[in-house]
Amino acid sequence: MQKLVFFVGVAGTGKTTVAKKLAARIPAAFLDRDTVGGRFVEKFLESNGLDPNDRDSSFYKEHLRDLEYDTTKDICIENLNAGQNVFMISPFTAELKNRAWIEEVITSAGLTKNEVDVKVIVVTLKDMDLQKERIIDRQTERDQWKLDHWDDFKKRVDFVPEINWDIPESAIKVFDNSGSLTEEKVEELYQFIAAE
Repeated sequence: MQKLVFFVGVAGTGKTTVAKKLAARIPAAFLDRDTVGGRFVEKFLESNGLDPNDRDSSFYKEHLRDLEYDTTKDICIENLNAGQNVFMISPFTAELKNRAWIEEVITSAGLTKNEVDVKVIVVTLKDMDLQKERIIDRQTERDQWKLDHWDDFKKRVDFVPEINWDIPESAIKVFDNSGSLTEEKVEELYQFIAAE
């Protein structure tokens, strides 16, 4: 059965790091929404006289956010249709709320829910200092807003999104990524993904 795994959570929790560790054990198309749309979004923002790194502006949310997510979804659909496992990395907050969204992904790939095992790993952090350190260490300009508004942003770190998809509770795992990402933790997540 093909695997479609979503690594969701707020910035700095380590979604991409966790997904990369698991990608070393499970062959999958690796789709990070920031990589898929980042350069285009920066150009669009810049050409409209806006900060190319601002993902919190109303202009971004109104004109570009869905473009990034929909493009990532289209690439996911193509890979599923080609028989690949897929790892999707991004918050996906609105998509997780939309019950029809995951159904559309699967049916658009020409597959059924019996052929695709959908899992959601919600990556969180209890350690606020570690989250800030990780955001600083990755040195991306788009994180500056988060750092400048840390008191507001840090309220989101433990955030577990509302998931309205028609998948069993056993297909959702909240993973606290505080401390080292040990082999034992990776094995636990691997077993979660591998289980059908």
